[in-house]
Amino acid sequence: MKRSLIMAVKSLSIRIEQEMLDKLHVVADYEGRSANSQILILIRDCIEQYEEKHGAIELGGEKKGKCISKNKNNAE
Repeated sequence: MKRSLIMAVKSLSIRIEQEMLDKLHVVADYEGRSANSQILILIRDCIEQYEEKHGAIELGGEKKGKCISKNKNNAE
């Protein structure tokens, strides 16, 4: 029997102009997604692009939420 990983889902509140929100809904509807799903895809794509350029983001450390970016292009 497979055990599935359960990830904690957090809530994030953002401030967004009405026009931008309306446009987000148009794009999400076109893609057949909810606005929330569309935002998650945009965030995922942004993180993937960042990691391609700067290296993997490793989370951890003593402080919660501390992250370390391993920059492939950093000569330190």
